[in-house]
Amino acid sequence: QAHLVESGGGLVQAGGSLRLSCAASGRTFSSYAMGWFRQAPGKEREFVACISWSGGSTGYADSVKGRFTISRDNAKNTVYLQMNNLKPEDTAVYYCTADAYGGVALTIWEYWGQGTQVTVSS
Repeated sequence: QAHLVESGGGLVQAGGSLRLSCAASGRTFSSYAMGWFRQAPGKEREFVACISWSGGSTGYADSVKGRFTISRDNAKNTVYLQMNNLKPEDTAVYYCTADAYGGVALTIWEYWGQGTQVTVSS
């Protein structure tokens, strides 16, 4: 059974940085697209970033472009989200996800982690 486990969340001041990690187990995700979504209180879960199986292609939501960087290490079955210049509006639970194809739409993604809380104080 496949599992995705996020880590690295926490409390940070505006302008600070955090690095989220997502460790995959139970199967090899090296041939899968990986992604990050987030959900703020009272809001729908939204796309943040995704990366192709090879790492050669990435995509970002406009709200995080230039501040967040997604990367992966297939040897470690791990995907990362480096978040810089964090803003209070980035506060949310961040979810790691995996799928054979991936995309912006939430319903496309097959596997989900439990999420990690990111709180940005002003």
